[in-house]
Amino acid sequence: MKRHLTIMSAAAAVVIAMTVSGCGGSAEAGAGAAAGAGAGATEVKELRYQGWANTVTLPELAQDLGYFGDVKLNWVGNTISGPQDIQSAATGQTDFGGAFAGAVVKLVEAGAPVKAVINYYGEDEKTFNGFYVKEDSPIRSARDFIGKKIAVNTLGAHADAVINTYLQKNGLSAEEIKQVQLVVVPPNDTEEAIRRGQVDAGSLGSILQDKAIANGGLRSVFSDAELFGTFAGGPYVLRTDFIAKNPNTTRTFTTGVAKAIEWERTSPREEVIARFTKILQERGRNENPAALQYWKSVGVPAKGEIKDEDFTRWGKWLKDTGIVKGELDPKKIYTNEFNGLVNP
Repeated sequence: MKRHLTIMSAAAAVVIAMTVSGCGGSAEAGAGAAAGAGAGATEVKELRYQGWANTVTLPELAQDLGYFGDVKLNWVGNTISGPQDIQSAATGQTDFGGAFAGAVVKLVEAGAPVKAVINYYGEDEKTFNGFYVKEDSPIRSARDFIGKKIAVNTLGAHADAVINTYLQKNGLSAEEIKQVQLVVVPPNDTEEAIRRGQVDAGSLGSILQDKAIANGGLRSVFSDAELFGTFAGGPYVLRTDFIAKNPNTTRTFTTGVAKAIEWERTSPREEVIARFTKILQERGRNENPAALQYWKSVGVPAKGEIKDEDFTRWGKWLKDTGIVKGELDPKKIYTNEFNGLVNP
C-alpha cells in the first residue's frame, strides 16, 4: 500500500540518524554512570522531553505532584506526532518519547535501541477516537469505506492501524482495503475537511470530537473503544543504553508516571482539571487552557502496565504493512521492571 512507504522511510531515517551519530546523537547529555557501574553511581537527574501544546502530559503531572523526587524534566519544545517523538528519543535528542504501540514496534524492528517502560495513553468508554462522517453520508458500514478518503493525523500510527483492523474484522479483503485512502490532515482541520467534502470521513478525539458533535451535522460510524473495549494505545520508550546507565532514574520516572496515572484515575474530575490548569498557567508557554475543560478520563489501563496484547493486537496490520516480517515478539519491545506499582 503506497501510504506505508512514508512509514518505512521514517523508520529507516531513524537508523541512518543513529548510524551517523554513532548511535549517540546528543545522548551524551544523558550518559549517566558507566554501564555496569552499580546503582546510584552518578545517574542523570534531568530528562529532556517534548511536550504537547495546550496539554499537560503524565510526566509533567507527575513532576508537579512531587512523584519524581530529585529527577527533573527539561522541556525542549513540542512534538508534532507520536512517531516523531519516539524518533527523537531513539536518536538521543530527548531522553524519552511516547507513541502508538505499532509505531514503537516499527522503530524496534528498524533496529532502534529503545525499550517501552510504561503505557501512557489508552481508550475507554469516556476517552476514545471516533471516525466521523457527515450526517447524510452513505457510509454506514465497513464496506461503505471502499473507494473513500479518510482523514488521519499521521500515517503508520493509531488511526491508521484502527481503520485497517476495523476493515479486516468486517470482512474486507486486502485488495478492498487498498482502495480505502488515508489522507493526512492536521487534527484541527479534520472537522472542516469532512464538512467541506474534502474527505469522506475523519478521525476525531478529545476536544475536537466534542466540538464537532456540538456543532451538529456529523455522526460516528465506529470508534476504537467500540472495536476493542478499554485498551492501552501506546507506551513511553527510553534508549536501552540510557536505561542501563540510569536504572534508578528510569525507575523513578516510570513509577512516577504510574502514580500520576492512578492519581488521575482516583481524583475528582474537577480537581484534575484544576491541577492541569495550574500547571499550564505556571509554565509560561503562552497556551490556552480552554481545552482542559474537556478532559474526561486518563484512559490508560491500571498502573500503565504493559502487556503482550498491547502489541499483538496490531499483529495482522504490522505484517500486512511489512513492518514485521516474521513472528512478532513483544517481550523484546517492553519491560515492566521499572514500574514500581507493578513490580515493587
